[in-house]
Amino acid sequence: MSDDFTTLVTQRQEPLQGHYRTTPDDAQISDYAVANSAGADPFHGAVTAGDGQAGPLDFGIHSAIGGEHDLPNPGDMLCGALAACLDSTLRMIAARMGVHLDDLEVSVNALADVRGCLMVDRTVPAGFQGIDADVRLTPAEGTDPAQVRMLTSAAEQCCVVLQTLRGDVPVTTNFSGTVDSAAAG
Repeated sequence: MSDDFTTLVTQRQEPLQGHYRTTPDDAQISDYAVANSAGADPFHGAVTAGDGQAGPLDFGIHSAIGGEHDLPNPGDMLCGALAACLDSTLRMIAARMGVHLDDLEVSVNALADVRGCLMVDRTVPAGFQGIDADVRLTPAEGTDPAQVRMLTSAAEQCCVVLQTLRGDVPVTTNFSGTVDSAAAG
């Protein structure tokens, strides 16, 4: 990792760490995404993540459940979220530690039995039964193996998406307008 990145990450994160130690309420953030595709083809849509600066991301549905799989599907996007989070977490921590990475690749594969989402077999859950994150990390020659172990351990602890997927995070679903809208029609 170049000294420029070490300096940049440290300059940005150290003041935040100090601030959050004294004002923990400020550490609460909220990420956001919205899909708004009513009336559209049920096998395609778009989701806008964050503030929308990148524009909407088109998605398609997997061919295993009737879609064309001609665009990334929601499962692909979940895999992408984990890959992006683990990649950036590793690079930021490596920069803070002064560990130069010659190469880094994070690939994520999620396995699902679609009988659950198609209600073919109610004993099969509608969800991923397993997710594999493969990290190919090549530190610079001469890097202390203990530093690499510390880096990977810290990245696993600090990766928000990884820890979310491993945890038991409550998810609430709020439906609004459904009963009143249907009755009025």
